[in-house]
Amino acid sequence: MPKKLSLEDRKKQARRVVKQLASDYPIAECALNYETPYQLLIATILSAQCTDIRVNIVTKELFAKYPTAEEIAALPIAKIEKLVQSTGFFRNKAKNIKAASQELVDAYDGQVPADLDALVALPGVGRKTANVVLGTAFGIPTGVVVDTHVGRLSRRMGLTAQVDAVKVESELIQLLPQKEWIQFSHRMIHHGRAICDARKPKCDQCHFMKFCPQVGVAV
Repeated sequence: MPKKLSLEDRKKQARRVVKQLASDYPIAECALNYETPYQLLIATILSAQCTDIRVNIVTKELFAKYPTAEEIAALPIAKIEKLVQSTGFFRNKAKNIKAASQELVDAYDGQVPADLDALVALPGVGRKTANVVLGTAFGIPTGVVVDTHVGRLSRRMGLTAQVDAVKVESELIQLLPQKEWIQFSHRMIHHGRAICDARKPKCDQCHFMKFCPQVGVAV
């Protein structure tokens, strides 16, 4: 497959990818554990530069003790830091979690607004986090969540040559029907973990082999 594909060719490739993902991973859910939109918001903030496994370990204790925005907003910052320390960058995360929780309490009665602009205005919440919450908790497709797996696989499969996550998302939005935006990310993440490993992809086990250009894969 040539390195530079036309938009139409990339749309055709995207249709192949979407079809195969749906076949291989018909039920693909968010890897973060949560019970409410607020808990998903906090878990997503904690997931920056941290594995979902570690986040789930931390939030199991955190949400068991303090499940709501009101309860976390009331905690001393040092207490939050101790609870989330193992996720890395814990001081900044704790600061954002407390500030975002307080703002939710003050402006939204402790509830997470189902609105992109309102979410990205919260401390520590960028477009990616907002997309995760809106798509996963509310079923609202506001964009394509581009984490390391989605970005890496999109390049490997010839959907984009972009490296910056915002630019990758912009191109994927052009290629994918809006109804596929939410599940596409979940399924790509599952595929990245199960088969399309960054260093040692299991190409011999992959159902994408018939159309995947394997960009960056040593063959």
